[in-house]
Amino acid sequence: MLTLESVSHAFGGHPVLEDIDLRLEPGQVLAIVGRSGCGKTTLLQIASGLLSPTRGRVENRFRRLAYVFQEPRLLPWRTAWQNIAFGLKAMGAPPAEQRRVASALIERLGLAGAADKYPHELSGGMRQRVALGRALAIGPDLLLLDEPFGALDPGLRADMQRLLLDLLAERKVAALFVTHDLAEAVRVGDALIALSPAPGRIIARVPLGRTPRTDADAYVHRTVAAIWPQVSAAYPD
Repeated sequence: MLTLESVSHAFGGHPVLEDIDLRLEPGQVLAIVGRSGCGKTTLLQIASGLLSPTRGRVENRFRRLAYVFQEPRLLPWRTAWQNIAFGLKAMGAPPAEQRRVASALIERLGLAGAADKYPHELSGGMRQRVALGRALAIGPDLLLLDEPFGALDPGLRADMQRLLLDLLAERKVAALFVTHDLAEAVRVGDALIALSPAPGRIIARVPLGRTPRTDADAYVHRTVAAIWPQVSAAYPD
């Protein structure tokens, strides 16, 4: 479980987040939405322990976390499988285990035939799959995702959203998923919180159902329309 209580943060005296309370349960996917600059990335950094809040308390009882960024941030001199195995290598895993885990993820991520390719030889969608594989390779029970599909075209984004949900369910991984796209939050999250423009405050907490595999677009459109009155203040004109 991850708990944030009365968390606030400021940079140089300028408030970025104010009085954030949230709880993430094992296996839950919580989407965090709001406009650019409302403190979503800062909230992830605080949740990860990379940043200490100016005020408030953070308690993380998850065993291991991993981070996925909007940019894949792959090592250009390493192949796809070597990038996926990088965290395991850093943890001291034997080479045979690195290759075994990376090979299984290469297959599961639909990257067969690309294992020995370098990042510059991969498409944007393939690079993001490698980045996701690198995060999952270390066996996290908490995944933090900072607009990981924001640079992809709509078709690739939908494919990656479905793949992510399948992998999280298979591995029983909880996730905090940051996005400015309300439709993406509905498609991915079990619940969402909406942040006001800076300084970010929680202005809505919305439970969500799992997006069905059939008629998914229609479901997402209906849900966005239904919850818009609760979250519209996060997107002022």
